[in-house]
Amino acid sequence: MRQEINGQIVDIVDSRIFEGTIVVENGKIADVIDKSHSHSHSHSQIIMPGFVDSHVHIESSLLVPTEFARLVVPHGTVASVSDPHEIANVLGVEGVRYMVEVGKMSPFKFYFGAPSCVPATSFETSGAVVDSDDIEELLSSDDIKYLGEMMNYPGVLYEDKEVLKKLDSAKRHNKPIDGHAPLLSGDELIKYASAGIGTDHECSKIEEAREKTSLGMKIQVREGSAANNFNSLIGLIDENPENVMFCTDDAHPHELVKSHINALVKKAIGMGYNILDVIKAATLNPIRHYKLEVGLLQKNDPADFIIVDNFEDFNVLKTYIDGVLVAENGKSLIEKSSVEVVNNFVAERVKTEDFCVYDEGKDVNIIGVINGELLTERLVGRPKSIRNEESGIGNVTENVLVSDVENDILKIAVINRYEKNKPAVAFIKNFGLKKGALASSVAHDSHNIVVIGCSDEDMMMAANMIIESKGGFAVYSDDVKMCLPLPIAGIMTNDDAFEVADNYQKIKDLSKKLGSNLSDPFMTMEFMALLVIPKIKLSDKGLFDCEKFELTSIFV
Repeated sequence: MRQEINGQIVDIVDSRIFEGTIVVENGKIADVIDKSHSHSHSHSQIIMPGFVDSHVHIESSLLVPTEFARLVVPHGTVASVSDPHEIANVLGVEGVRYMVEVGKMSPFKFYFGAPSCVPATSFETSGAVVDSDDIEELLSSDDIKYLGEMMNYPGVLYEDKEVLKKLDSAKRHNKPIDGHAPLLSGDELIKYASAGIGTDHECSKIEEAREKTSLGMKIQVREGSAANNFNSLIGLIDENPENVMFCTDDAHPHELVKSHINALVKKAIGMGYNILDVIKAATLNPIRHYKLEVGLLQKNDPADFIIVDNFEDFNVLKTYIDGVLVAENGKSLIEKSSVEVVNNFVAERVKTEDFCVYDEGKDVNIIGVINGELLTERLVGRPKSIRNEESGIGNVTENVLVSDVENDILKIAVINRYEKNKPAVAFIKNFGLKKGALASSVAHDSHNIVVIGCSDEDMMMAANMIIESKGGFAVYSDDVKMCLPLPIAGIMTNDDAFEVADNYQKIKDLSKKLGSNLSDPFMTMEFMALLVIPKIKLSDKGLFDCEKFELTSIFV
């Protein structure tokens, strides 16, 4: 079938925009006809390459790949560079293969990496381990495009043998290596970059990004549901446009139903940045860096392109992948697929006394939440202390520490879902709940169960909702109870993407009704167990000092 489409063509390879016609045959660009010198009337519509999310964990959308695709194609996204380390932490190499095979069921172009850090550290319990032999096997496959983010930067700096083997595998297979190095600088950053690591998506300030680009690293400007660094980093487009890419990293479905990479492109253009440089960050730069088989509107390229009304409103009218119309006027044309349900969930119901912390008469280390950031502060304070009999869990005379709602010092616990163990308990501030509890089995990166609450009983009730569903999100209080089940690996569902987006919005709204003023309480909570982002977090094994990279006591 032959199609001819007229409009203003955005040629990001030759850096020009011109009036013309693209000819599509058999899924490829058969010809690009320049009509800029003709006397034909100018077309208002704009034709440009489809967008690429340069770093995303599909699992964070709570959706299997086929449903993720249905959410994002209306926004002009045609491909993603996807690190499947979330499911790998649950199911290992088989989880990676699961994502690859499900991704092949969709016309969307999924490019998966080999997860480099499963588990992210040795100070937590994951459902699987992906070692250097597994990495070699994965990188030997044409289905695997790169080595996923090297979060174990201490392993790089101190030349851990297993880490070096993984890096060597990527170099031997001539595949890019993704980075993850928040706040790393100076000689340590030089050593990290010289190991062949080519990207970073963890910059929070432009000075940090400048230092990394000076060492040849490409910066992925991130705007996700938990971390929003666009405003801080977008100036890099003017300074170093060839080394900038756009990504979401972790985005929940209620956000993806509204927009995706298109929102970053529109915002940057609206701020006055060079149109071609901005579009390159969403197309050419990731395509060339990762060597993706995604079209750039060149003759003989795959016909992966979008049609936009104008550069001001930037409404995506149509999205094509391999010449097939996959979305039109905000609606996905990709049909729903049926996929296999897989999981790894051992945890059994918990009791109120499992969350007990005896008062040692000392101050405690407290996780300080920063809204919109994955970073946390290390705070010191005194939670509320009561007689144990008042807590309702026994008649012993010791004092116990409980959530202090008035001063916003709440209990947080991580429950091992792969083994039957007692929860690890600590304290968290600036989360803002005034009643009830939230729980989730989406807890980066090992995806144990994380729960934050105003009382031990509330925490028990919320956690047990997750355990009974073998994965999901839960809100619990005396008058509010809702669970969003995630039966696939405890982190995803194959339910209709748009229904999941609606249900996530509902449970998020309920979480905020319990008092939190965070932009997304669930997304923030998910990262309280991520030990590779400073300063202090909690794993199933205990409180963790992310700067010293060691477990620490909750008591000072």
